[in-house]
Order: sequence, then C-alpha cells, then structure tokens
Amino acid sequence: MLRFLLLFCFLPLAAFAADKPNILWITTEDNASHWLGCYGNTDAQTPHLDKLASRSTRFTAAYSNAPVCAVARATILMGRYSPSMGTQHMRSRHRIPSDLKTYVHHLRGAGYYCSNASKTDYNFDGNDKKHWDDCSGKAHYKNRPADSPFFAIFNLTSCHESSLFPPKFERARKQGMVPPKTRLNPDTLNLPGHLPDLPEVRRDIARYHDIMTATDKQIGKILAQLEKDGLAENTIIFYYGDHGGPTPRGKRYLHDSGVRIPMIVHVPEKWKGLSPFQSGKSSDEVVAFVDLAPTVISLAGLDDDPRMQGRPFLGKNRVEPAKNHYAFLFADRFDEIYGLRRGVTDGRYKYVRHFTPHVWAAPYSFYQFQMPSWVAWQKAWKDGKLTGVHASLWENDQPVEEFYDTKSDPWEIKNLANDPAYTKPIEVMRAALKAKMIDIRDTAVVPEPLFASIAGEQAIATAVSAKAFPFNELLDLAFIASARDEKYLTALQEAARSTNPVKRYWGLSGLVTLGEKSAPAKGLLLKALTDAKTINRAQAAHALYRIGEKDIALKALSTELANEALSGTNQALIINTYMQIREVKAIPDSWIQRAKKSKGGQPKLSTLAESLKIL
Repeated sequence: MLRFLLLFCFLPLAAFAADKPNILWITTEDNASHWLGCYGNTDAQTPHLDKLASRSTRFTAAYSNAPVCAVARATILMGRYSPSMGTQHMRSRHRIPSDLKTYVHHLRGAGYYCSNASKTDYNFDGNDKKHWDDCSGKAHYKNRPADSPFFAIFNLTSCHESSLFPPKFERARKQGMVPPKTRLNPDTLNLPGHLPDLPEVRRDIARYHDIMTATDKQIGKILAQLEKDGLAENTIIFYYGDHGGPTPRGKRYLHDSGVRIPMIVHVPEKWKGLSPFQSGKSSDEVVAFVDLAPTVISLAGLDDDPRMQGRPFLGKNRVEPAKNHYAFLFADRFDEIYGLRRGVTDGRYKYVRHFTPHVWAAPYSFYQFQMPSWVAWQKAWKDGKLTGVHASLWENDQPVEEFYDTKSDPWEIKNLANDPAYTKPIEVMRAALKAKMIDIRDTAVVPEPLFASIAGEQAIATAVSAKAFPFNELLDLAFIASARDEKYLTALQEAARSTNPVKRYWGLSGLVTLGEKSAPAKGLLLKALTDAKTINRAQAAHALYRIGEKDIALKALSTELANEALSGTNQALIINTYMQIREVKAIPDSWIQRAKKSKGGQPKLSTLAESLKIL
C-alpha cells in the first residue's frame, strides 16, 4: 500500500515534466549579428551556429534594448525596460520596486530547475545569485532533480571586448583558443563603413573573427552534449548575443553595431505548436530583450505577469506585433561617462534622440582604450587624417536627432534627420519615442546624481511613478532642453529658477546645449553657481564656460573638487564637465592622486583618473 501511495505521489511530477519543454539559453558577449556567417558575413566562420540557424528561426530584427551588459541583463531578467526601474546606469545598483518578480521566480514556482552558468550583473540592489537554483561556473541542467523540467543558461565570455586587449588575446593564443596565425588577411577582409581604414582596426576585426570561431566551437560542444543526453527533442534552444560590439562604435552605441543582435530560436518538432515560425527560415518580426521574460513564461505554459512590459512572441500567450511596433532603445551612463540617449526602430528605420547633445560621442573611458583600434582611431583624428563620420565621433557636440534607413545604410553613416524627404516618418517616430517614455515612466527624467534626494527611502521608479510627480512636465522640459533652439531660451531660464531641483537641472542643461546663445542668461548662471545641488552648479559652470566665461567656470569647478566631502558620484560629474570642455590640465593633481587611491563605488574614481590621459 505504501509503495502504491509513493508512486501516486510522484506521478504528478512526472506528468508535469512530460508536459513542459526544457528551455536552454546560450548567450555570447559583445557580438552584433553581423559577426556570424548565417547573418551574411562572408568572412565569418561559425559553422555550428550556421547549422543551428538552418533548422531554427533566425530573427533579423532582434535588439538588445541597451548596448551594454548589466543594463540589458536587468531588462531581460525582469521583462521590464531598465529606465522604468532605475537600472539604466551601468553597474549602479539602485533599488527597484519590491513587487517586481523575475521570470526565474515564475519558472521555479512552476517546478522548473533553473541554472545559470554563470553571469549575473543584474544592476540593481540585492544578491544576484539568490534568484537561481544554482548560479556558478559549474551550474548545469544535469544537476536537476529527476523528472524536473529545466531552464538553463550558458553564458560564454570568450568573445567579450576584452578578448581584443593584447595581453588577453596573446594568452588565448598560448592556450590554443585561437590559432597562432590569424585566419583572415586583415588587408583584404570586409571593413564596415563606419570604421576608418586603419591597420589596427583591420587587425582587430581579423582577430575577432578567430575569437568568434572559437566561441562557435564552444556552442557546438553544448549542443552536442544536449544531443548526447537525449534531451534535444524536448528542449527549446535560444541563442543570442548579449548586445553588439566589440570593435569601435559597437558596444555602448545605439547604432545597429551596438544593439542589433543575433537571435536564433530552435523549437523541436514536439513543441512546434508553440511557435508560429517555420524552421530554417528567417523572420523580420521585431523582437527585443524586454520580450524574452514574458516569452519564456509563455513557453512554460504560465499566465502573463502583468508587471512585465515585453511582448511574448512564442507560446500560448503570444501577442502579434502591432502595426507600428518598435524596439525601444536606451543608453545612459556607461562606466564613468554620463549621457542620455533614447531611440526607437522598426527594423529598418531608426530614430535616436540625444537629450544631452553637448556630451561627446567618443567613449573617453579608460576601459575600452585598452583596445588597439580605439587608440589608433583617436590618434588618426588628432593627427587630422580623418573627415566626415570618422572624425565627427570625436567632436564635442552631437546632433540632437539621428535618423537612419538601415536597409540602404546598414552602418548608419548618413544621418537623414535634416532631410525634408523624411520629415513625416521622423515626426511619427519622435512621437512614438516620447509616448514610450511616458508609458514606462522613464526615470531618466531625473539625472542619476539626484536619484537619492528625489527617491528618499523608496525606489526611484516608485517616486517617478507617483501621481504627484511632475513627470510629463519634466519630459517636455527634457525635449526643450535638448532641442538646441534659441526660441526656448526664456523657458529654459524660467526652469533654471524653479524651486524643483530637477527642473533647474533641465533648464541649466538646456543652457549648456545652447552654447554661446545662452549669453543673455549670464546673470542667472552666476547665481546658479550657488545652487543647493552639485549637478546644477556643474551645469552652470559648464554653461558659463561655453559663453566665454572660462576663468569663472574653471574656478567654480576647482572649488567643487577641493571639497573632500563631495560624493564619488558628484566628483565624477565634475570631472566629466572638465572633460567635456577639454580642460583636463586644469584638474588639480591632488584630486587625481586621491582618486587613484579610491576603492569601490560607481562610477569608479580610480579608473576615471586613468581616463583623463586619453584626452
């Protein structure tokens, strides 16, 4: 009788497992879709991924909502856009609303064994590993309880941008991960049009193809193991890159080289009913990272989580894309470098808005300048050897708007924002961008250094979502401040006098963007040097510098840095201002030495001090 009861107890679990597909995610770091053979790159050698694509759905309009890992990963985990949670700044670890649940939470609650080998970096406060049954270098679906369905991630880091840093690349050669001689001839490979034709650029591209081939072999082993374990016919496989990159103007940029990713989804015959797509074919349906969480929940047969903002594109909850369906893109602080950009794309046309167009496009950050091609590109510009798009990246001011036809211009070289022929689609996509920011209550209307004072003890997302918070007014002000239009001078001055510190920020930011045209606001700017908020004093100094009051501005910035009680975030803000006005030599050496000794914190002052050498 006891044996019968035990058998009866275990029957539901076995039946449950038989009715649920396993789900396997394979992710690779820092490679846009154009690095793969199955996406049309004739220089690529990625046979295992190409073979997987030949029996799967290859998405040609798949996007990482953010062009950097931690921000993108927060979006994936929660099924919510990072700016809706306050997780848009790289490795910021701000608090998020406590009622939000991860897709892993839902899967584990439904009996799935969830393993992650092993990247986390979720960009919000808390213990990243607690979400998983196992999160370690040894995490594997093999460790699951008998008869349990699994969700497993294998995150491959071998193709990270740091793989092109010479010391790491040479170690990979010595270890046999890449061949002793580069497979491709750098002089004859296909060079993307957005990159200057320099020997170092060509060499890095050739080397990265070798790295991608090595990564492809790792993927082949994972897929072979799945077959060997007899699990392939019951496992849905996702392969995707975690964002674009790694060569210059890839990672950290909203161009397709930074956000258009490879995404291949294989649904075995047993589970074909969960996918509307035909195996072995490509799909131009727009999908993005925010869609992955609700899609996995849908594939597992669970009900939607209404707090998620993505669209399930597979499974029982699939939602057909709307007529004007866009992927929403965002870029904020990366490492120590501030900036605010937003974009939308329908897979062909892309609209990007720079809300801080006075911030340079060049990534003056120590980390990526360990890559030879970045160093060579900057040197060629300094030597006056570059023109057009290859030179403009290094200039101070950026365009307020960018608009590209990625079909005719895949490398996004020709900005059509001022072309009268595109006035109407630009208006439509500009409106769509603003509507999305309103819909998700984009927390970027508050600059990061003001998060703590605005949020208090709650999450910044909670504060910004409150009915009393003047969200629409601030967003309108952000559009005005970034317009670089003299007609808004009076409105910007009024905002700069507000009792609300965030309104003052946007008013002063707009005066920075106007540059010399802000001269009539000199008196207001001088008064703003005593603003209660460091970020607003910095903006006032920046604006004064741009109207010609350089001595006053530099004295004000020096006074700020002399305050040893200034927080690390605000110190980084002041140094960013020095860098934007290219007055690095004016930074007190005492601050540089102090910063080099600093530990922890985000942004990291120690690496920011190293970044000063780049200018």
